[in-house]
Amino acid sequence: MTLLFVLYMAGLTASAMTGALAAGRRSMDWVGVLIIAAVTALGGGSTRDVLLGHYPLSWVAEPWYLGVTAGAALVTVLVARYLEYLKYTFLFLDAIGLVVSTLIGCDVATQMGQPISIVVLSGMITGCVGGVLRDVLCNQVPLLFSSELYASVSVMVGAIYVGGRELGIDHEVVTVTAVTAGLTLRLLAVRYRWGMPKFVYNKDWF
Repeated sequence: MTLLFVLYMAGLTASAMTGALAAGRRSMDWVGVLIIAAVTALGGGSTRDVLLGHYPLSWVAEPWYLGVTAGAALVTVLVARYLEYLKYTFLFLDAIGLVVSTLIGCDVATQMGQPISIVVLSGMITGCVGGVLRDVLCNQVPLLFSSELYASVSVMVGAIYVGGRELGIDHEVVTVTAVTAGLTLRLLAVRYRWGMPKFVYNKDWF
């Protein structure tokens, strides 16, 4: 069992738990909680696979992924009242999920022989789209479309990883570098509220 896989499972669990919490804020029943948790954790990878024609989908090939998301959702329901005390742990695990999912998405596209631009885009889709689907289903403006540094972190991670591989740098060195850079930027962005410039237009002439 590789370190990358362990980190991916931690990120998958954290993503499922954030999905369950979002469903709880909308007062959904247990079916809604389970669905939102699964969509949040697995939606990015599923979207990537559909777009690239990569079958079977990850959770079809490995059905126990659904068990992980369901278990995380149920645990969230049971301990939700205490989770506010683990806010920073969640932020850290969410950052890990974003970075590691991005790397896995890049690997899938690379193995399919896709060009560099598609490889980086596949990483971003894997890391970010699950959260977009969660927010859309919960009738919220997706975090990805706000000024917060999220998708840009994913793109940076993918670019470092793919660039390093293209230059022939050792795989483990490239992986550690990409993960470290991604986690550092994401956590600093959360800490200091760094964000991308916003486009604000208030005229209503059309």
